[in-house]
Amino acid sequence: MFRNLKMFKLGLVTLSTLVLVSISWFGSNPTYIYSPSKPKVKNPEQLTTVRVQANEDYSSSTLELGRKMFYEETFGNEVFFTDIMGSFDGPLTLANITKAVISLGGRGTANLQVELAESFKVGDKSFQKGELFDTGLDVAKGAYSPLGVKITFDDGRLKAGISCALCHATVDGKTGKVMQGVPNTDLNVGWMLAMGTNTASYFTHTDIKSLEDYLIDSDRTIKDSEGKIVRLPDPKILEETVDRDLVKWPRGSNDTTLDFMNNPVQIPDSFTLGDHPYGWSGQGLIGPYQGLSAAINNAHAQNTDGLSQTEISKPVLGIDKEVYLGTVLQNAATSKYRYEPSLQEKPSEFLAKIDPTPGVTGVNELIRAPFYPKISYISSVGHFQGSARYKAWEQVNAMSAWMNTNRVPKPEIEVDNQTVEIGKEVFIRAGCVTCHAGDYLTNNRIIPVKEVGTEASRARGFQLTERFFAEPSMWSKNTPVPIPDSAQSVPITITEDQRDQLKLAWAHDKTNGGYKVPSLLGLYWSVPYLHDGGVSVGKDLEKEVGASLTLHRGVQPDPFNSMRAMIDRELRRRVIQANRQAKDLAHVTGEGHSYWVDDQAGFTSREQDALIMYLFSIHDPGEKAK
Repeated sequence: MFRNLKMFKLGLVTLSTLVLVSISWFGSNPTYIYSPSKPKVKNPEQLTTVRVQANEDYSSSTLELGRKMFYEETFGNEVFFTDIMGSFDGPLTLANITKAVISLGGRGTANLQVELAESFKVGDKSFQKGELFDTGLDVAKGAYSPLGVKITFDDGRLKAGISCALCHATVDGKTGKVMQGVPNTDLNVGWMLAMGTNTASYFTHTDIKSLEDYLIDSDRTIKDSEGKIVRLPDPKILEETVDRDLVKWPRGSNDTTLDFMNNPVQIPDSFTLGDHPYGWSGQGLIGPYQGLSAAINNAHAQNTDGLSQTEISKPVLGIDKEVYLGTVLQNAATSKYRYEPSLQEKPSEFLAKIDPTPGVTGVNELIRAPFYPKISYISSVGHFQGSARYKAWEQVNAMSAWMNTNRVPKPEIEVDNQTVEIGKEVFIRAGCVTCHAGDYLTNNRIIPVKEVGTEASRARGFQLTERFFAEPSMWSKNTPVPIPDSAQSVPITITEDQRDQLKLAWAHDKTNGGYKVPSLLGLYWSVPYLHDGGVSVGKDLEKEVGASLTLHRGVQPDPFNSMRAMIDRELRRRVIQANRQAKDLAHVTGEGHSYWVDDQAGFTSREQDALIMYLFSIHDPGEKAK
């Protein structure tokens, strides 16, 4: 009892302090988000040998802004995740998340376990009220909230939004320090989203092919864009269907395309220098920082605001704008954003009255692209992210610059020079250098999916965008936000080779898409492997083989065994077989990239081990492993 009373008092003191400090820092809307000082970061040293491309800025002020944006900026997605999706109105509440953080007593964790506020069931999987749930949220030593989670008190309630750090940084379990750039491989995205009360707002990221199957209630009618009376889908049945799809995502994965296909990809690292093009299919290829800004823009402008797709819903998704808005808002968590068909007004008219960002589509802090409402190779929704008081793309470009200076932390492994030399020789003899060459161990190319042989559906993730496409352009330098009527746009030049590569990346012009050749820097930290995270093996080579028996069950994949499965055909066969047998995985196979370093290819087990150690020993661009 004494301990509980002590924890209760600690909680009151902590929360009171946060509120007082936040008010003094941020005024009328108390806000808290953790941003580590350099002593709190395990890999604070930045790369200093960046080869600056034309129009790129790596000044100290830009890098400082980029770091701040990476850790702290949500672009207002608190509204979508809290008020509309209801991410914290179900079993997973902000009160219990705070309680779990306080119970750490200042210690750090790489997996915050949160007590569920109510029971929850999807399919044959259920959780009971009071049960501890593995969120995969990371909490740094001494922090008062999970990494990358901004807590705000606004509109009379607590809200939470997310920054880049939620997915693209993690906490070292031994020291409690932040490892920036390392992906959060156990972040339980699918289950956490499914626990929201209006996860149906994310329906375009699932296997729902048509809303026609959910038009059951004849009383839920609205007027569409043409004034016709049409029905909205049944919110309860739609919610249940979306939930069943989202919980099929392995931990550390999320779906990032609007293609009515439940095909999540694993969270990538953010050791980005030289790793262009960006995104698993390489869709971030043109524009500032060799396409990195475009890839970051996609994450915020599209994936953290389900309403940003409203104007493209008809031409791209085949759903009337009013039906789309009504579907997303009809079960919104708060009454302010909840659309009722009985209101006798169109969903767009309802949203216009309470829209926190009037003048742009969606509820995030966005700006219209010059080619709006169409899509282009630089924005999949016709918008750029951007906040008032900044210049157009100033924030995202600063993040690109800062991420390009992230240095891979050295893994705590012991390796001798002889083993490394053997591994390097094997790397060359096995032909790995054909694609993974140069300072960044990549040829920066996009390979047709048929050639690489990996799970194919995600390669077609942007295919539907071709229906409503325009040539890419940007606002001229120093254009302020909000964008003035007099703003000038600048076209983005695309070479013939870039256009051919972009067709593969976006699966346009009758191609089936492709996947980029990634850099091999930081391989130790980016386990599991391949875009679907399907090559995943735990420490137990007998019982922990495949994504379904590792991350999907809360078992962390082992870097050595997982990399062995990448190059050993017998172990890979077992991985693929286990993934195929799993009924609770969404398009996760572990297939493809069939390039072997095993006995059948003429290599010994020692050479196989040496290759793995060689790859794990390389940290910086152009560095000789040691």
